[in-house]
Amino acid sequence: MAKRGYHHGNLKQALVEAALTLIADRGPQGFTMAEAAKLADVSAAAPYRHFTGREELITELARQGFILFADLLEFAYKDGQPSPLTAFEAVGRAYLAFARAHPGHYVAMFESGISPRATPDLAAASQRANAVLLRAAADLSARIPEAQRPPTEMFAAHVSAMSHGIVELYARGTPGARAPFSPEDLLETGIGIYLRGLGLLACDTDRDERG
Repeated sequence: MAKRGYHHGNLKQALVEAALTLIADRGPQGFTMAEAAKLADVSAAAPYRHFTGREELITELARQGFILFADLLEFAYKDGQPSPLTAFEAVGRAYLAFARAHPGHYVAMFESGISPRATPDLAAASQRANAVLLRAAADLSARIPEAQRPPTEMFAAHVSAMSHGIVELYARGTPGARAPFSPEDLLETGIGIYLRGLGLLACDTDRDERG
């Protein structure tokens, strides 16, 4: 067989796609550049035309992931329509949908140890996604009296932490293996409890607010 060379239609993206498969299956430390090259069907030296090593390759996965993530969050948020509460809950559901649809990107973004400020491009993509979460939190928490209102960053961080925890514990593997409830139901009820604690939801008006 002829030795594989450097020539590939889109070598950089082929390596990204290969790494997405490997990182979803094995985790960020579970593959080598040589394995990514083999899966992309190029020579072991070919990846180094675009990436200095595995960390730089994972950084590119994270950058592309945050772009997809921000697109999905913005689509879900719909500029806060039809109401801040409905839009806020849609953003939470979009978080779970992204983790399920893009496991390789999700791992690179949140579980690889790569700083979201590792490169200017990654930082910009991460900040764009975070801006949607902050806007959703700000719009909804504006209904809380200012003296009782948590910082917007804290509000958004609480919901992000809840969403991430549900992804880690309940949205992976066999559905229902760890809880008899769907991840979406767990997130919706968890957010509901959190919002009631802040005085943003009353039990008897919950259904009306969602409508």
